[in-house]
Amino acid sequence: MIVITRPNGSKLYINAELIQTVESTPDTIITLVGNRKLVVKDTAQEIAERFIEYRRKTLAPFITKEPNQ
Repeated sequence: MIVITRPNGSKLYINAELIQTVESTPDTIITLVGNRKLVVKDTAQEIAERFIEYRRKTLAPFITKEPNQ
């Protein structure tokens, strides 16, 4: 889950796995799987960074290092 900010300033957690696209038009619009659209205050860059951090945290337990590293 990642946090986003609605236009009225309230916070909302969304399932990052359901994000299909993020557009800046000039508002930031997140399109979820199923074609549901959310207008948010956050920039596309902020959302991308949160998604990357989410993926790092969720995949970390499954990443193994090669021996001798």
